[in-house]
Amino acid sequence: MRETQRTALVATLGGQPQVVTFALDALWQQGLAIDEVIVVHLGGPRYRQAFLRLADAFPGDQYQGRPCHFRGVAVRRQGRVLDDIRETGDGDALWRTIHELVGTLKVGEQRVHLLLTGGRRLMALMAVSAAMLHLEHGDKVWHLYTPDALRERARDGALLHAEPADGVRLIEVPLTPLGAYFPGLRPLLGAAPAEVIADRTRWLDRAEREHCQAVINRLSARRQEVLRALAGGLTPHQVADRLSITLGTVDTHKTAILDECRNAWDLPSEQRLTYHFLREKFGRYYETGQ
Repeated sequence: MRETQRTALVATLGGQPQVVTFALDALWQQGLAIDEVIVVHLGGPRYRQAFLRLADAFPGDQYQGRPCHFRGVAVRRQGRVLDDIRETGDGDALWRTIHELVGTLKVGEQRVHLLLTGGRRLMALMAVSAAMLHLEHGDKVWHLYTPDALRERARDGALLHAEPADGVRLIEVPLTPLGAYFPGLRPLLGAAPAEVIADRTRWLDRAEREHCQAVINRLSARRQEVLRALAGGLTPHQVADRLSITLGTVDTHKTAILDECRNAWDLPSEQRLTYHFLREKFGRYYETGQ
């Protein structure tokens, strides 16, 4: 790890450049140093105008008198900058652009703040998907809240900075960094979105199967019977009838099974589990012949 880790704000840009500067100001107000601002943008006239307006706020790689590099990453398909996202191939190009950008930043050991507020909704969705593969604990994903009155006054970059009393807020978006838990997902840098989804699903299925098997290995034969019945969709009453045991005995077995599940999935003790959890987690396990 480098002695001083650089930090980048990555934003999807639409026609409202002030979204980026509002977010940057809010991060600096939190005491967070941002070394670089990178905006992913399309090439339509409205987007070009927003990009140029935003670039003017970073003269000489300075922002508000502080060093801060600014650059744009245009979404290209077959060498051509896309004006909009109109078809699946355009979506694939958008995915690769964001995926490669975020992946490259993390290879360079940069801390990443990802802003999802600007641009087409699909840009934000693709950015979240890429973030799940590449981001690590300590990276952040943000949504920017701007009050309606200020949004109208600042429309199209008429205002690039807000006062603290204006009510602009950054809202952190919870994100599970799957790449940090499953490093084998990260080599999908050049894959198309469909390939990534399929591969990610395989990894998650494997992890779930391992949790299920860990629970089963710790159960008695009778408790395995109870688990299989509950996973198959039977209610506790139906399980009692099928196995010729009392409802109280079923509840005792169920409690023990759920305790093993809590350990296998590392769930907090205060999280309530029911037999619906068993149906969700083990139903597919048994259906696939495991």
